[in-house]
Amino acid sequence: MVKIKRELAQLQQQVIACTRCPKLIAYCRKVAQEKRRMYRDCEYWGKPVPSFGDPHAGLLIVGLAPGAHGANRTGRMFTGDRSGDFLYPCLYEAGFANQPTSRDRDDGLELRNCYITAPLRCAPPLNKPAPDELRNCQPYFERELELLADVRAVLALGRIAFDAYLHVVGQGKDFPPRSGFVFSHGASMNLPPGLPRLFCSYHPSQQNTQTGRLTAEMLQRVLHDIRDFLGSPITR
Repeated sequence: MVKIKRELAQLQQQVIACTRCPKLIAYCRKVAQEKRRMYRDCEYWGKPVPSFGDPHAGLLIVGLAPGAHGANRTGRMFTGDRSGDFLYPCLYEAGFANQPTSRDRDDGLELRNCYITAPLRCAPPLNKPAPDELRNCQPYFERELELLADVRAVLALGRIAFDAYLHVVGQGKDFPPRSGFVFSHGASMNLPPGLPRLFCSYHPSQQNTQTGRLTAEMLQRVLHDIRDFLGSPITR
């Protein structure tokens, strides 16, 4: 356990120091300097955001990318913006977090049997990552999947997370055609032997939550399904 925790910590330090996408780094720094008026007294993180959570988690949550004034400000994924305000109460209600709030990276939040990552670690303009940016970040994602050996369920928050995860795990020649895996909220699917079960949810963006496309009850239902699955015996 100590070794895995140490290797994950080392990987996150590599993420924080990454400069593979100069345009993204420049954008994150620009946002951190200009700030949003309501956060003008805050010191922004302004660099790639590390993943975090339980190193022996059964659930891996895959998001999209840091928010410009959320994780890019606080330095922790889904922290300091409306997406986190929506996500963490649901995780708490389902038993995957010790508290329902996430304000900053020193607020005492701990994930339980859960780890949160994203295919892109820098905040992209308009929340739209470019294909080359996702490719540059992919080695970090791949290494996390190797280290998080106890994961039995993956929750993809949105289509980009769904596609990014399947792209990484589906590179082997024996993987079924990608056309056989269709993203839809509430869907879950078995992948080839040795891979976790994949669950799907709409991303908790304001665009989805404020329009009612994603409600707390909808996300909680998915999390409860995952909790029930993780409570089932491991089949080999």
